[in-house]
Amino acid sequence: MRILLTGRNGQVGWELERSLAPLGEVIATDRATLDLADPDAIRRVVREAKPEVIVNAGAYTAVDKAESEPELAMRVNGAAPGILAEEAKRLGALLVHYSTDYVFDGSGERPYTEDDAPHPINAYGRSKLAGERAIAAVGGRWLVLRTSWVYAARGRNFLLTMLKLARERESVRVVDDQFGAPTWARNIADATGYLIAAVKPGRTEAVNGVLHLCARGEANWFGFAQAIFESAPPVPRIEPIATSEYPTAAARPRNSRLSTRRLHERFGLALPPWQVGVRLCLADHGQG
Repeated sequence: MRILLTGRNGQVGWELERSLAPLGEVIATDRATLDLADPDAIRRVVREAKPEVIVNAGAYTAVDKAESEPELAMRVNGAAPGILAEEAKRLGALLVHYSTDYVFDGSGERPYTEDDAPHPINAYGRSKLAGERAIAAVGGRWLVLRTSWVYAARGRNFLLTMLKLARERESVRVVDDQFGAPTWARNIADATGYLIAAVKPGRTEAVNGVLHLCARGEANWFGFAQAIFESAPPVPRIEPIATSEYPTAAARPRNSRLSTRRLHERFGLALPPWQVGVRLCLADHGQG
């Protein structure tokens, strides 16, 4: 099986390059070898690779910066997935794409299902929703995996920020009124490999739809920080604050809970509780 992977240097992409290797030949690209803002480059790379599976882990992920660069965010997150879908359909390939809890506005307290109507409240969320819709409009064989609060032992993320602040400060202030499921990038990558194997890329029937893929359970950012510090001293004093006390350029959804029931029913797959992922990630980082 030939697999074309975008975003190899990202949090999820770095894990995917390793998780997908047992499935076949992985042709991994980064921004230098495939600029997702360049439609011609996308078509050229796909046509040269002739993959049976395309896994799009590349994305514009600077949530706050997207407020001042909405056009670039839309090219990478909104237009590029549609082009990848067109190329995948032409080849009869499976496209796996990642989306986000930020397609929802965060209202209510129950977990969002795949059937709930998206309503993003920031430019990043709007760009990711545009990518989902572009893929669905093209059709073919595709899976969109929505995840939330992704972290890893590399890159830029909340876990690494907390570890850095713990070394530099005696106290940190963390938002406690936004809720979601912290999800380890390696769990996402391993689950992706499982799903690709499960849908058998060579089969003829359609494989398409959106699935929520995130860790079990829920937390607020304050609770996430507590779990990090419990496993990785030094432990600073943690002060819970409201979202209003931590202004950002992009609005954040208060409720980022995602129901993963459909994933379990369709594929028998469920990620570990979020606390387990935190402990394993910290151990991998040499902090556990």
